Amino acid sequence: MLLTLASGTQTALADASMDRVLKELQPEERAHQVCNLRGIDAIRKGSHLRGVDRVTTTIQKPAVFKDNVVTAKGGAVRAKNHWYFLDFTCSVTADQMRAKSFTYKLGSEIPEAKWEDYGLWK
Repeated sequence: MLLTLASGTQTALADASMDRVLKELQPEERAHQVCNLRGIDAIRKGSHLRGVDRVTTTIQKPAVFKDNVVTAKGGAVRAKNHWYFLDFTCSVTADQMRAKSFTYKLGSEIPEAKWEDYGLWK
């Protein structure tokens, strides 16, 4: 019981810290970051990829933020030091502090020889 309480307390502290950081960002950047975080979680749970640790909204063309929706047609996701093309749509709350939905489509693996062209890293 004590372990659960301590773990819950750590999570609450991490959430509060993240909220402080997010509030300092401009609304569009905040929406992108919230969607990146939601994307990591959604892809971990909903795909065959294991070890997902990064999502980026823009490698081929800029993501669009309009009406509290981020649409990325040309993003990427990293899993176990491999990058894959990623398209997604993510809706956020009016204050851009939380993602309400995240749908995505995984593409093919991006060859390491192309990483520099897309601004990706190991």
